Amino acid sequence: MKTTLTILTVIVLNVLAGCEPTARKEQLSSEGKELLTVDFQEGQTLQYKFVSSREISVDMDSTKKASKQGKHTADKSIESMEMVVTYTPIEIDPYGLTTIKATCESVKVKRSKGSQRDAVEHLAGKTFTLAIGPTGRIEDYSQLDELIKEIGKKAFLPDTGRGRIKEPDMICDFVASQWFLWDSVSSIEKPSEGVGVGQSWKSKLSVPAPMVMRKARDVTYRLDEIRRSEKGRLAVISSVYSPADSVPHSWPIPYSGRFQIAQMFGLLRGYKILDLKGRGEELFNIDAGRIEQYNQQYQMQLKASLPLPLSGVDPRITIKQNLTMKLLE
Repeated sequence: MKTTLTILTVIVLNVLAGCEPTARKEQLSSEGKELLTVDFQEGQTLQYKFVSSREISVDMDSTKKASKQGKHTADKSIESMEMVVTYTPIEIDPYGLTTIKATCESVKVKRSKGSQRDAVEHLAGKTFTLAIGPTGRIEDYSQLDELIKEIGKKAFLPDTGRGRIKEPDMICDFVASQWFLWDSVSSIEKPSEGVGVGQSWKSKLSVPAPMVMRKARDVTYRLDEIRRSEKGRLAVISSVYSPADSVPHSWPIPYSGRFQIAQMFGLLRGYKILDLKGRGEELFNIDAGRIEQYNQQYQMQLKASLPLPLSGVDPRITIKQNLTMKLLE
């Protein structure tokens, strides 16, 4: 009888622990590790503001000759995208897949050069669903992939008989904000074991850029500290970036087929990353199971080529990139 009662007690405790994710996290915390899971609550909509901005400098003169004013000059420009997206849970399963509906409330693009409407601004009012596991891994992103391809078509000029011509766009910045939103959590190798302060793990992130290229950056995440706040315990996750040797085949591609590119980057090709350095910081609310904010900054040096080589011309490009996200009240 005593043995039977003991077994029943263990079963009841296990069921209760399974019904209280917060209690489970506290237990792991006492063992020196934190369980970082993405949780959604029924009826609760989360709204985030995303900003992607970059400074671009294109230097065509490899000899660094001085201009008439006595200073070497390069072509410089700035572009930015500001977007607000809401996430509403449709079906919640804390131990399986949770389906959420994402709505692009607003999208605005600004450029220091050119005033045409950016294709990504057509995202305003668009919706898509995602199926997300407890670790933050996106298990079904088919609607997001379709939306990215749909918006990619908006980046082309109407048919003028000169072939397909693509205008500048910031679609890859949209991809960077949505496809990798929970990457810091979903990339943990053994999520069920939790993460301890000082522990590091690796992943890959995309490299949004003004030109068409398929590049990635290696990222090393590190749990720096657990910070107390009125909203719950915050995991402070730092990140360091470097050039990646390869790009996962599963990452989305907005465009297909043959086309020409308008403006400056239609003249250049063969982009090669010479250097990429940067770092970031993210605040993840452990108790609420959600990302509160992040800031990613890096500088990238690239080398490009012309269709026909010219003496003294060796295009070099410098991009200073800043990606931020913040949970709105």
